[in-house]
Amino acid sequence: MTTDVKTVNHWIGGKTVEGVSGNFGPVTDPATGAVTTQVAFADVDEVDAAVASAKAAYATWGTSSLAKRTAILFKFRALLDANRDAIAELITAEHGKVHSDALGEVARGLEIVDLACGITVQLKGELSTEVASRVDVSSIRQPLGVVAGITPFNFPAMVPMWMFPLAIACGNTFVLKPSEKDPSASMKIAELLSEAGLPDGVFNVLHGDKVAVDRLLEHPDVAAVSFVGSTPIARHIHTTASANGKRVQALGGAKNHMLVLPDADLDAAADAAVSAAYGSAGERCMAISAVVAVGSVADELVAKIKDRAEKIKIGPGNDPTSEMGPLITAAHRDKVASYVTGAAAEGCEVVLDGTGYTVEGHENGHWIGLSLLDRVPTTAKAYQDEIFGPVLCVLRVDTYEEGVALMNASPFGNGTAIFTRDGGAARRFQLEIEAGMVGVNVPIPVPVGYHSFGGWKDSLFGDHHIYGNDGTHFYTRGKVVTTRWPDPSDAPAGVDLGFPRNH
Repeated sequence: MTTDVKTVNHWIGGKTVEGVSGNFGPVTDPATGAVTTQVAFADVDEVDAAVASAKAAYATWGTSSLAKRTAILFKFRALLDANRDAIAELITAEHGKVHSDALGEVARGLEIVDLACGITVQLKGELSTEVASRVDVSSIRQPLGVVAGITPFNFPAMVPMWMFPLAIACGNTFVLKPSEKDPSASMKIAELLSEAGLPDGVFNVLHGDKVAVDRLLEHPDVAAVSFVGSTPIARHIHTTASANGKRVQALGGAKNHMLVLPDADLDAAADAAVSAAYGSAGERCMAISAVVAVGSVADELVAKIKDRAEKIKIGPGNDPTSEMGPLITAAHRDKVASYVTGAAAEGCEVVLDGTGYTVEGHENGHWIGLSLLDRVPTTAKAYQDEIFGPVLCVLRVDTYEEGVALMNASPFGNGTAIFTRDGGAARRFQLEIEAGMVGVNVPIPVPVGYHSFGGWKDSLFGDHHIYGNDGTHFYTRGKVVTTRWPDPSDAPAGVDLGFPRNH
């Protein structure tokens, strides 16, 4: 790796720590294809150092007052709000998404910081008095210790903020391993946390590849692991971390469907399909990648989607007129394109082919246009795989029942949507569909911060969804205390070896 580019190092113990492994990964500007940064990859010793720093900090942070924790989080929230643009610029420079989309990502992360600032309510315990004579029972929740987060490239600020604010608010210390493709946003967040007064070692950032990930999964001092990424990696994370005795929430991939009934507002449905399929260049696990058109609406719906898609302006993320940016890497761009170039041979009708798209003056950028595939059979790879790019498949069915059966047959169950004016059909759908998040005339049903995010089937491994009440429960463990205090007037009663009496 050359040395004439910026280097992103680790954040351990409240300060930047230079990588010593000698291994680096390239970070490119997706709009130009140029390598702008190198990121240090941690070896096992560096992972151990970060975990040791977090463990040492937990000795005092885990017993710190809720008032102290929330006061720091309130200061962090103010700093985060004041630095929205700076963080969004880092995201655009390394991920490629347009500035408005990057700002939206920061805003959604702020929702979870807001939730963490109010953690005192979520951590209230329970008390039952006089369950037996002079016996009280209370339930409390306590932190786990050192927890780790492994996050994807598509939301380098938001997804970490789905994890660490709740984790540290609950009294844990945190080790973040962000994507090596866009690492700078996590370092900016670390600096803001330190500026807010977070004690050294409570939040640490390690960059790296499989070496760093596998060490976190097996490290005896890591109590829990949160992950968001593809299904194969989520399965590996869950299997490996669980085998090492850790609590795991691993969110995997998706193939999100949108069912459009004959009575739907087709203009609204087409607007939603274009926004949900092509926003953020399709690089999000809640993207709608399959529209299931019921009955006679398919031809008109496809025409409306095509008309809207052809008007989307694609360009550099820092151009205010751009509505969609490039893909994260050239390799990913080529993989996404392969699904479109092979679609016709698998029986699809290629309505829009965006594989030859380029931007004048930025010819080396990771560009791809919008693609629309119609009459897609369920056997096509473009339907079966999570493409993670701006490719929308349209499948045609005759009835509502056929559409729901098709959607429930998918191995994924992350998010789904229905577009209809019929309340009865919508009610049936939300009960019958096998997915963790459902939208009714809402194409991307990402829950607000105080409800939990997570899918079913191959979209989630582990028992807990992320953030919301599930997040608080994931980052704490319950304890029940049964107490009896003798009355001062009681005489010694001797020893009773019988079964404890509750009455």
